[in-house]
Amino acid sequence: MKKRLLLLTGSPGVGKTSVLLRVVESLRTKGYSVGGMVSREVRVDVARVGFEILDLNSGRKGWLAHVAQEQGPQVGRYRVNIEDLEGIGVGAIMDAVARSDAVALDEIGPMELHSQKFKQAVRQAVQSSKLMVCVVHWKATDSLLAEIRGRPDGEAYVVTRENRENLHAQVVKEALVFLSGPSEKKAL
Repeated sequence: MKKRLLLLTGSPGVGKTSVLLRVVESLRTKGYSVGGMVSREVRVDVARVGFEILDLNSGRKGWLAHVAQEQGPQVGRYRVNIEDLEGIGVGAIMDAVARSDAVALDEIGPMELHSQKFKQAVRQAVQSSKLMVCVVHWKATDSLLAEIRGRPDGEAYVVTRENRENLHAQVVKEALVFLSGPSEKKAL
């Protein structure tokens, strides 16, 4: 069975987002459109102050979570910005499902899972026919994650310090097997 849900997981700080971004770049170089959202840490000097959300297609940015956020669910020392998560992140996912060949999603984790709209958008993306390349939090538990992890059309890749520089090539190879199928456009 061709794998459609390519899941990246691993310990915090190991380079999961970097692997995902290399996959996105490689697929775009081969002529495929890839949309979705990416979360990136933001540091001031050496201190991490939060995480920003980036819409891969529009370039819109917002805050997923910040130490100075006054409202929203608390995860560790951060408060989740539900408004930006739903306005930018959910919008990016739904736009990618509607218009792109593949959906990139970073991450499905404890912060994002506080939003029912986020969970609904992820479920719609999973139920679509689109290729998905997702970063999945290694320890988070939720019925959505159990559903995704248990799908027969999914493949999990553990990002490690040893494989993080080259793992994207293996993920891209699997993505191209799916994308070059009879119902999708051919790789260039």
